[in-house]
Amino acid sequence: MNAKPSVAALAVLLAAGLAVTVITRAPAQQRGGMNPQLVATRTAAEKELEDLAIIERKVMVPMRDGKHMAADVYHPRDTSKKYPIIFVRTPYNFNYWDVRGGAPADMNARLAAIKRGYAWVDMNERGHFFSEGNYDILGPPRTDGYDAISWMAAQPWSNGKVGTIGCSSTAEWQLGVAALGNPAFAAMIPQGFGAGVGRVGPYFEQGNWYRGGAVQMLFIAWLYGQQNQVRPMFPPNTSQDDLVRASKAFDLAQQLPPVDWSQALRHLPEMDIIKAVDGPHGIFADRMEVSTGGAMIKRTPNDPAWYRGGLWHDDMPVNVPGFWFMSWYDVSIGPNLAAYNHVRQTARGEIANQQYAVIAPTLHCGYKRATENTVVGERNVGDARLNYDELTYGWFDYFLKGENNHILETMPKVRYYTMGMNKWQTAETWPPQGARPMTYFLESSGKANSLTGDGALTAAASGADHADSFTYDPMDPVPSYGGNVCCTGNAVTGGAFDQRKMEARPDILVYTSEPLQEGLEASGPIGATLYVSSDAKDTDFTVKVLDVYPDGAAYNLDETIQRLRYRNGYDQPPAWLEAGKVYQVTLQPMTTSNYFAAGHRIRIEVSSSNFPRFDRNMNTGGKNYDEVKGVVAQNAVHHSAEYPSQVTLTVVKR
Repeated sequence: MNAKPSVAALAVLLAAGLAVTVITRAPAQQRGGMNPQLVATRTAAEKELEDLAIIERKVMVPMRDGKHMAADVYHPRDTSKKYPIIFVRTPYNFNYWDVRGGAPADMNARLAAIKRGYAWVDMNERGHFFSEGNYDILGPPRTDGYDAISWMAAQPWSNGKVGTIGCSSTAEWQLGVAALGNPAFAAMIPQGFGAGVGRVGPYFEQGNWYRGGAVQMLFIAWLYGQQNQVRPMFPPNTSQDDLVRASKAFDLAQQLPPVDWSQALRHLPEMDIIKAVDGPHGIFADRMEVSTGGAMIKRTPNDPAWYRGGLWHDDMPVNVPGFWFMSWYDVSIGPNLAAYNHVRQTARGEIANQQYAVIAPTLHCGYKRATENTVVGERNVGDARLNYDELTYGWFDYFLKGENNHILETMPKVRYYTMGMNKWQTAETWPPQGARPMTYFLESSGKANSLTGDGALTAAASGADHADSFTYDPMDPVPSYGGNVCCTGNAVTGGAFDQRKMEARPDILVYTSEPLQEGLEASGPIGATLYVSSDAKDTDFTVKVLDVYPDGAAYNLDETIQRLRYRNGYDQPPAWLEAGKVYQVTLQPMTTSNYFAAGHRIRIEVSSSNFPRFDRNMNTGGKNYDEVKGVVAQNAVHHSAEYPSQVTLTVVKR
């Protein structure tokens, strides 16, 4: 996904490399000229790079099925030595941006690698730009990554060791390829890699496609700019020289018109959203002959197609040293941490102990955008900077060069940032050692609707059931406001925002604790179990966890959803609801690291929509994706000794 585009910008360049930089292409009407200072910087960086490196552009690397993937290769001019390779594989464009007046490519990361004694290889995924074949999401077949690594390790200037790095789409393929066991794959640094995780632990997201069985709509906006199957292609026998010349004149990038996704995602039926904005046909809704089984929107969470593509699942062993980078306000922090823990528990021998993690308080791929006063949404979380280049090069020096730099002796297994406390902390496990559950129970006299209601969080379940009811109308869903999001264009802005204006809605139930007498650090999973009823055949329930400041500002920490037809499991047949019957529903866990200072309060919101973060349940029990009319549902949350609806935080005592 790679910092999925605000699609109005039309494309996103590589968000990879040690700089972890997101570079967005200028709209067509702005092209034709660059900032002279950027041109000068790019020219100087390229000139120095050309002095220090042998540069081979548009090398067509053969795959086992006869297709060729396009790569730009940089390796030091001193041919008396052999060099380890930093490998960046992406669906995005790394062609001659300076020629056409787009944003400058990030030559600095490549230059830094060459200066430090590394080779660098950029490669486009299958079916993008100059790479042959048809594109499918998450880069299947996985063997493309394996074959690319084998090719690199066999080059005469290679020392036989390859390390991978990149954020989002440049990271999501790494786990799946690592599971294939290529002996040259020596180390990986996956960053913001959630869309590469299919099934792990309690999470059944299939690469951020679902949460709790509800569709995460980010991929609809992203696929608009990525799923093109009809594109210009060069004859297979085109010479490398001709491809280089062509890349200076044709980058093969689509020139799609900008889309107002805040409106476009409202279109019904859902399966026609890309069609409605005249986007290209492809794997989202059009039956295509692709390796993972065709139209994605038509799949169920356990569709066999999810297991034939590029996703990594927890039955696939990973035996590669890993330095994992994550963010609290990314779309998939929960599955990311579950994947990290799973590999620590299952990797072979010493490799299980060679797994390290950094968790930053930023948006998707926003690590190096942290400042002395890092603001995520509206909330200032303090100085969240970290020397990422020092950490990543130390990692590669150890595993790719074999330098005895003692980095593993000095690095904590987990370095995480605690918001509210506003500082980096360390632990040897996740959650941190000594963490324990703390449970709050929902309570009200039946009037928890909105911020002015009487919903509370208490230490014990109340005796009698005073259910809180609300109306959920799919045509008037609760708007997404901030959150742990990515890539929905202008439809959702991620981060922490004061939710009080949202809490004025009667279809949001609000439960708030008393002010804390002493500070409380919540670092780890947050579980939620609700007892619910509905008069609809199917519906959703959402939960959001917030930190409420003494002045009343309520900042969101994480959020989740459950589509009730899947409440018994994603590998089970859909289970419909009986009107008025109370069901126990355990939602997929949320997670955070937040310090609730003395005087702050803990709050959860419960509703039935969070749109367009998640798609709307039409409440009919139908397929949902092909429906244009919904059913208004009367939903309720029950709380009592018999129905102990609750939220459980993971609390760390220092």
